[in-house]
Amino acid sequence: MNVKAGDRIPDWVMESVRPERMRTMAAILRDPNPVHWDRNSVAALGFGQHTINQGPLGLSYMINMLHDWAGPGAIRRLVMTFPMAVLDGDHITAKGVVTGVREEAGKRLADCDIWLERPGTEPPLKGTATVELP
Repeated sequence: MNVKAGDRIPDWVMESVRPERMRTMAAILRDPNPVHWDRNSVAALGFGQHTINQGPLGLSYMINMLHDWAGPGAIRRLVMTFPMAVLDGDHITAKGVVTGVREEAGKRLADCDIWLERPGTEPPLKGTATVELP
């Protein structure tokens, strides 16, 4: 794989974030926070009649993007911030750009800026990743 700084990572798209997945994830994580299934709780916080996606689900969209691009097991480091909530019904696109390529211990590594994009808002998640290139 020929990769250089400035290269875009192919987008990964979640057409619509589904509330059913949030409820399932809340059950798996034993997450008692009602914002993941109760629209009235979320409305009281000022987000309208929605449910809020769990952070790990939003992060998984970026992991899917990196795996599709560099292959399963390629991720060496992820650092994320979660400045905004991802809501049910959101159209989300995971995006990224290579910021540098280097060799370390005989392996080619790509450092990347990654983020989730939602039309009309600031990125709800953003961070950096290091992946091992094939």
